[in-house]
Parts: sequence; C-alpha cells; structure tokens
Amino acid sequence: MTGTKYADLHVHTFYSDSTFSPEEVVTCAKEKGLAAIAICDHDTVDGIDPCMALGLKNGVEIIPGIEMSVEKMDAEIHVLGYFIDWKQEWLRKILKEIQDSRVERIFIMIEKLRGMGVKIDAEEVFKIAVNKGSVGRLHVAKAMLISGAIKNLREAFAKYIGFAKPCYVPYTKLSPVETMELILKAGGVPVIAHPDLIGNDDYINEFVDHGLRGLEVYHTDHKPHVTKRYEAMAKEMGLLMTGGSDCHGMGKGRILMGTVRVPYELVEKLKEEAKKIKDGPKYRS
Repeated sequence: MTGTKYADLHVHTFYSDSTFSPEEVVTCAKEKGLAAIAICDHDTVDGIDPCMALGLKNGVEIIPGIEMSVEKMDAEIHVLGYFIDWKQEWLRKILKEIQDSRVERIFIMIEKLRGMGVKIDAEEVFKIAVNKGSVGRLHVAKAMLISGAIKNLREAFAKYIGFAKPCYVPYTKLSPVETMELILKAGGVPVIAHPDLIGNDDYINEFVDHGLRGLEVYHTDHKPHVTKRYEAMAKEMGLLMTGGSDCHGMGKGRILMGTVRVPYELVEKLKEEAKKIKDGPKYRS
C-alpha cells in the first residue's frame, strides 16, 4: 500500500451482532484497501484474537476495542474503548456479567413482544446470535423479520424494540462513571460513538468530566453539517476525533466497511493517548 493509509475504527464481528466472521471482516478490510480496523464488538472481546491472527496474515492492523452502552433517562449512549488490554481476567469477568444480563433481557423482551401480538421464540433468537452472550436487539429484529411480524429491520426498532419503545428492555448496569473507569482501567481510550444519535450534546460534557478522550466525529449516520459540528466541538473541548462505518456485515442491509475511513494519523493519536493512560498511576495500580 502506498500513499496515505486509512482506517475504519468501528467494525463488528459475529461475536456480537454482525453477520461477518473474523475471516470475512479481515478479507473485506483488505479488499477495501484499509491499513487498519478497530474491532468494537458489543460487550465482548472474543472477536479480537481471531481477527488479529488473520490480520497478521493479510497485512491488516487490528486495533483491540469494545463498544459499551450507558443509559440515561432519555438516551442510550454507546462508548467505544480503543486499545484496551482485552486479556485482563477482571475485565472478562465483568463482561461475562454484562453478557448474562443480555441473555436475561431477551426473555423479557420476548414476553413484551408477545403482549403486543408478536410471537417469536428465544431459541430462534439465540440461534441467530453466534455468541449467545452478546445477543442483542438486532438478533431479535432478525427473528421478527423471519417470523413475518415486520417488513424490515427498521420497523422492529421504530415500533417495538428501539430505545424507549414499548418492548425495549435495558440491560446495562454500568453508570457513565463506571463505564469510563472500566475502559480507562483496561488501558483503553474512551470515545463516544455516533454522538448525534444520542440526541443531546449536553451529555458529552458530563462524560468529559469522567475521563472521555474523544468523539466519533465521522460516522455513517452523520450528515456533513453534523460532522462539522462535532469537528468543532472536539477541537473546542480538546478531544480526539475518530471515525468508522459501524459495519455489521450485512446486518444493516449492506456492507458499510470503508464507507467511512479516516487517515491513519488519527490511529497514531489514539496510540499516543493509550500510552499516556497505560503509563498513568491508575493503570499501573
């Protein structure tokens, strides 16, 4: 690869809610001419090792990451953690607890759906999810689509299981402070994912107070004027800027990887920040 190198800093595998296996993820990244991708599965790090092994063979740098959720009264906020030390046992233990609550959530969600006349089985949902521990709403939506209860995945979220909709069920037990502390303790760089989807920029200030280091300025769902707004906000607040496609394989109807790519220099800035965090007293203790 010559010239400017590019990265996609928000990619999922089928260890959470993507349709892509690690092999498909890395192959796609190579085909798109990406120098690096960040694996940011929901509440799991199981996809990192297989992607790293494949990335080494294919000349694609794999950045270890994670995507975690925090709920406020009127918003669901996703936080990305870049360059986490994913092999830490204490981290895996906490993630296992979160994954267990994800499973419990599915049963409650299915009962709520039945109350609205939508009948799907939990086993069907778990069958769609490769990693049962990271089962989520996208898997429920796919089961609904297969059953004929909805015409498309968007309808499932808009009518039934989107945030604050009748069949929505929270699962995360971590507060904003705990989420920031967890990522920082793991040596990671915490970044708010797709901030415009939150619907309230005031929350960004709150997260900065708890250790936020960056904003996902560039995202598939950010229109140009939105991107400019977050570029200005990141500069004003001294936050790093990241960007990614939020690729879920074919989970969102089309392959998004590479539709949002950022210059590799942003990866280098994340690496510098991660080093500062790992060199800090809290991480060492």
